[in-house]
Amino acid sequence: MSIFVNKDTKVIVQGITGSQGRFYALRNRDYGTQVVGGVNPKKAGTDVEGIPVFGSVQEAVDATGATVSMILVPAAGAPAAVLEAADAGIELAVCLTEGIPAQDEAYFYNKVKRDNPGTRILGPNCPGLVTVGECNIGFIPAEVALPGGPVGIVSRSGTLTYQALAELGQKGIGVTTCVGIGGDPVPGTSFIDCLKAFEADPETKAVIMFGEIGGSAEEEAAEFIAANMSKPVAAYVAGVTAPPGKKMGHAGAIVSGGKGTAQGKMDALRAAGVHVGLNPTEVGDLMADIVKSL
Repeated sequence: MSIFVNKDTKVIVQGITGSQGRFYALRNRDYGTQVVGGVNPKKAGTDVEGIPVFGSVQEAVDATGATVSMILVPAAGAPAAVLEAADAGIELAVCLTEGIPAQDEAYFYNKVKRDNPGTRILGPNCPGLVTVGECNIGFIPAEVALPGGPVGIVSRSGTLTYQALAELGQKGIGVTTCVGIGGDPVPGTSFIDCLKAFEADPETKAVIMFGEIGGSAEEEAAEFIAANMSKPVAAYVAGVTAPPGKKMGHAGAIVSGGKGTAQGKMDALRAAGVHVGLNPTEVGDLMADIVKSL
């Protein structure tokens, strides 16, 4: 079992003819992902190493039956790409593009939620997701991970996502699905969305959560965990040493007005019964102890 994607998931790539779109489309396909098509209105009828290119998302969906789109187009075109995917009935739009203005993110998030509630947005500015051994969509170096569970991972940080997979792999612990939700101010998929899905997945027995300074997503997740999670959760919050008022990496990771601090988030998670580590390696050790007791 897994959440959101599996070996049967069919994926198209918006922006497949660009350098990044091409690279990751082929890399994901090499992993075993069913990359069945790409989209570029100016290059319809061509192909990328055997992957057919269509003139629109609707044409690609009609021809391939794809339910997921990986979006790797420049920031200026990304909002329109997300809306096109939603209008075509895509169930999961994985928007990897960074640098999209927060106002644009808020616009397409709310428009999709209102007009196409059957479409889930992951991202923007996220590394994607992987159901280990089955389907990899995005940047995640899934080769370092072991399949078969029992751990699910959800993270705001891209690089910490990769480290979590590597730490568990080195300990011989498998992963069901790993989701990078991205750290922008308006994420399409939240910690709570992923925690809820992991709680419902019978193969996921425990969850690792990586947070960051800024916003209130971790505190909200802590409330959800306390009220709804029966499975053990381990967590790490990046940015303990970040000075207030400084942006750390991207627009979502900023402490303002005394809110969004790493310490505050860690305190909230501990109060919810979460096993909180002081660094990513310690979280791996905590999860290894949890897995032994399952």
